[in-house]
Amino acid sequence: MTQTNTSKTPAKACVAALYRFVALPDFATLQEPLLHEMQAREIRGTLLLAAEGINGTIAGREEDIDGLLKWLARYPRFVQRLAGLDVKKSWSDDVPFLRAKVKLKKEIVTLGISDIDPNESVGTYVQPKDWNKLISDPDVITIDTRNDYEVRIGSFRNAINPNTESFRDFPAYVEKELSDKKNRKVAMYCTGGIRCEKSTAYLKKLGFDEVYHLQGGILKYLEEVPEDESLWEGECFVFDERVAVNHRLQPGQYTQCHACRAPLNAADLASDYYVAGESCPYCHDDTSEEQRARFRERQKQIQLAKQRGDQHIGDNMTKTRRMRRTEKLAAKERQRQRSAKTGDRRV
Repeated sequence: MTQTNTSKTPAKACVAALYRFVALPDFATLQEPLLHEMQAREIRGTLLLAAEGINGTIAGREEDIDGLLKWLARYPRFVQRLAGLDVKKSWSDDVPFLRAKVKLKKEIVTLGISDIDPNESVGTYVQPKDWNKLISDPDVITIDTRNDYEVRIGSFRNAINPNTESFRDFPAYVEKELSDKKNRKVAMYCTGGIRCEKSTAYLKKLGFDEVYHLQGGILKYLEEVPEDESLWEGECFVFDERVAVNHRLQPGQYTQCHACRAPLNAADLASDYYVAGESCPYCHDDTSEEQRARFRERQKQIQLAKQRGDQHIGDNMTKTRRMRRTEKLAAKERQRQRSAKTGDRRV
């Protein structure tokens, strides 16, 4: 089901988060043509392919994003299987990715538990307009299935933070904290909905009676629910250069540590432990001097590239380097030809 944020005024770049759980036993054959199509349309971002489906976030011109989605739905060996992707759009002044990537994975979202298929059994979907009523019920246990660094910058009021460092930790949390609550109502949410497809399927397999999840995730909730009616508090972490978005789905107030990727607010940036490109309050005590030296060198190269008006890494930088090599070779060839002509005149 394609969900389009038509209420927002398009900026320069359309950012599309998409996924679909569908059987793709031949998924590896799609990697090369999909990457080629992304590059041809100047779309950046990362798409994951696995036997269980497709997942990722990409950005570019909206017409190019829509063109890629149509191409996926028509691709000969995947006709119908990749039609009707769950897509959520937001907007950014710039494309918040550096490269186009298509990766092959064992899972499109890694829970680490085999035989979990959301197409067989999944929790009850709850529309954003009905979510407030559900999680306001005192008998409902509301759980944030995201990682701790995501929860730290924003969550729904009174939601439980499982304090997981990765989605792989979620089954251990369930075993420890929820195993005796199978008769309770459990509501779960995540950024775009994909993690809850697996987490609710997992709980259903364990025998939980009533499991619900927010359809479209936080992003769809922020798009559809008016801010003055919202139970969302803070900002929503996103996995791109925007770092976080606010309730209007616009880039938020956070930046990111280039060493550990943690989201940072103004207080974090003012900390003595924050050194641009090298460390922050969340990783200062966990990095070695060798790592910091490597981070310092990377930051130095980034600053030098900015002074030249270049991008240090990414597809644009790759193109720039190729263009410079071509220009240098052409200049050497012109010099060689001039030297040859000068030599001919002297003979």
